[in-house]
Order: sequence, then structure tokens, then C-alpha cells
Amino acid sequence: MHLNSKTHQKDVYEIARVVYAETCAQSLRVVEALTSMIANGAWHSNQSELDFVMKSGLFECLDKKSQHHDLLKVNSNAKTFQMCLRVVDKMLKHNLDDCCFGATKFHRAEFNPDWSLARGYILEVDGLLFYL
Repeated sequence: MHLNSKTHQKDVYEIARVVYAETCAQSLRVVEALTSMIANGAWHSNQSELDFVMKSGLFECLDKKSQHHDLLKVNSNAKTFQMCLRVVDKMLKHNLDDCCFGATKFHRAEFNPDWSLARGYILEVDGLLFYL
């Protein structure tokens, strides 16, 4: 699906806010890993990347009770957020390599969601665990 420029920029911004809130943009590596996981999850669930982010239930920051929710209000001029914007833009243009080995799910290391108990994680980056 080809997005018009205005829709593309809106999707980049919305997804980048979530990537920023979930990763705190600790490193380029974790931003790229989570963003490529979003691409994998969207493809496997036959959804747009934005729909996958908003509907999958994986992104804790979207819950208003989450300690990460306020991070969605990131200053759009922050250098770390600008990094997230660039990586998400690259992903939406299908120019981001899969650097999470096909993962379609993730969680923070301090949590153990029920779905993760029957699976072994395939990658850990900066406190995020990724699963097929």
C-alpha cells in the first residue's frame, strides 16, 4: 500500500512516539530492533504498521496507567526522538533490515506476560526481550 505524504508523516510520527516511549531511545540498536519487530508483527497480522502498534496490546505505553505513558508527550525536537522518526520512516519505506530475527512480540525484562512463558526469547536488547 502506498501512503500519501501527509498520511505517511502522520504514521511516522505516531509510531515513533510509541517507539520512543517503549525504548526511551536508549540506543539506535533498541530503536531499530523494536521498529523492525513492528514491521514483522504488522506483516504477520496483515495490518498496517500503525494498526499493529495501536491494536496489538503489546505496547504498555498506550495504557494511561503505565509509567511510560507520559513519554508519548516527547518534545518533537529532541535528538533522541528525531532518531526514532528516522528509523520509523526507514521502516515504513521498507528500507529497514530485520534486526530482531523475525520477532513479532516483545516485553520489558521486568515483566513476564503469560504469553511469554511458553516461548523462549530470541533476542535481548537494552532490557527488551523479543519473541517469535
